Amino acid sequence: MIDQKRPNVDTKKVDTKEFDFPETLYVRDIENRVFQGIVLQCLSDIDDISLVEGNFIDKLLDRGPTENVKGITAEQDNKNQSVTLKIEINVGYGVSIPEKAEEIQAKVSDEITRLTGLHVASVHVVFKNIIHPASARRGMIQPLAPIVPVDSVAEDEYNEEF
Repeated sequence: MIDQKRPNVDTKKVDTKEFDFPETLYVRDIENRVFQGIVLQCLSDIDDISLVEGNFIDKLLDRGPTENVKGITAEQDNKNQSVTLKIEINVGYGVSIPEKAEEIQAKVSDEITRLTGLHVASVHVVFKNIIHPASARRGMIQPLAPIVPVDSVAEDEYNEEF
C-alpha cells in the first residue's frame, strides 16, 4: 500500500463566508375578506350609512356578510406594504357628506393600520345613494321578499286555465 500523507488542515482558518446564509424573508399575505371584515366592523359603528346592497344572485345564494361583499374593494401593494381601499355606501338624507366621509376614512384607516400593520395609501368613499327618512325608520334598506322554491308549490295549484 502506498502511504499518502494528508495535508495539515487548520480548522480555525476556514473561510466563514462560505457558510453565510441569505437573510430570512418573512412574507405575510392578507386576503381581501380580512379587509372587508375590518371595514364592515368599522361601518357598523357609524350612524346614518348603509353598505350598497348585494345583487339578486347574492340574495339567491344566501352569501354571508363577508363573502364577496359588494361595495368594499381592497388592493394591496406588497412592495410598499400598503393598501388602497374603495368603499361604496348609501348615506341618510340630510347628513353632511364631507363630514361623514372624513369620519369613515379616519376610522377605517386607523383600524386597518392597527390590525394589519399596513400603511393605508387611500380610502376612497363613494356615496352611491340617499337613504330617505321613511326607509331609515323601517330599518335602513328593506330586503327583497323571500323567494319561494318551485318544489314547494303544490301540484293541485296548477291549472291550464288562462
